[in-house]
Amino acid sequence: MVDIAVISGSKSDQAVVDKILHRLEEMGADFEHKILSAHRNPQELEKYIAETDARVFIGVAGLSAALPGAIASRTMRPVIGVPVSAKLGGLDALLSIVQMPPGVPVACVGIDNGENAALLALRILESGR
Repeated sequence: MVDIAVISGSKSDQAVVDKILHRLEEMGADFEHKILSAHRNPQELEKYIAETDARVFIGVAGLSAALPGAIASRTMRPVIGVPVSAKLGGLDALLSIVQMPPGVPVACVGIDNGENAALLALRILESGR
């Protein structure tokens, strides 16, 4: 059983993902990381979300940053979005994550701020104990 599923949309997001994984390792969290794009791997993403026992998701994505919203649309578990500064300084990704429609909640941390995503996921887990 994993507590936190870290999903990134592309290998190009790895620098931000590394911040998340490093912090989770430091805190002794149980987690796993997958690279699954909402656009390039939609079926694999949907299957993974349905099959994982993770209690919290962290979605890392740049550009249109559809990944966190795609995750949230397929689960009732908490989702944290991490916008990546791939283009436009990350503003495009930030706006894509924070502008979710009603009924599709996604928490959002700052651009490239993977460390805060890890800390927020840990707080969510702690509050549920």
